Amino acid sequence: MADAEVLLEVDGGVAVVTLNAPDRRNALTPAMASELIGVFDQVDAQPEVGALVLRAVGKSFCAGGDVATLTNAGKDPAAPENYDGMGRIYDSFYRLGQVKVPTIAAVRGSAVGAGMNMLLATDLRIVANDARLLAGFLKRGLHPGGGHFVILSRLIGREAAAAMALFGEEINGTKAVELGLAWESVDEAAVEDRALELARRVAADPELARVAVGNFRREVVNGAVSWEVATQFERPAQMWSMRRSAQG
Repeated sequence: MADAEVLLEVDGGVAVVTLNAPDRRNALTPAMASELIGVFDQVDAQPEVGALVLRAVGKSFCAGGDVATLTNAGKDPAAPENYDGMGRIYDSFYRLGQVKVPTIAAVRGSAVGAGMNMLLATDLRIVANDARLLAGFLKRGLHPGGGHFVILSRLIGREAAAAMALFGEEINGTKAVELGLAWESVDEAAVEDRALELARRVAADPELARVAVGNFRREVVNGAVSWEVATQFERPAQMWSMRRSAQG
């Protein structure tokens, strides 16, 4: 539906998920978060999909949590509708991190607060050279939420995470690559094409992509196992892929 705030297209094994609320710079509301979760469920249910690209329309990737939503929640954070609404927003980017295929964020414009969490939830990021990336929580008088310290620091380390999350440093795409927050920084017009190029590559074998990304996240993203354990952990999946190749 053209008027939906989250759009889904599937082409050549790649699911393209588009944030479509440009009038508020794609800021997240509980309703939009629910749409996102529903779309991610749809992607998981389509075995022919082997990768996901997250992009946005308008001048901002995502301006964070919707101001009206945050204001209402602040009046009575313990009220069930406010507590559940904020939880829904947290759930949307956490759910993105659990999607069963490799995920790429194609980031143009600004990403702030919860918008940073959204791009940090993906497996890879392609960012415009002039993108504006900032935590922004403390500037708004808010404590970071949604596991921001964890998902930021696991990419860029303690010092850079402190600079961004505590001291309000803003970075562009070039700096994001330097810090390890993004894989590549390109001209704004090239962001989505580059993300799609990478996505199509892994989506060529959806079954293998799903198995590989599951183990990648367990071993690398969550850092839950040692190298020694990883060799054994990966072995069943690798043997499965070898047997599959041998069978044609």
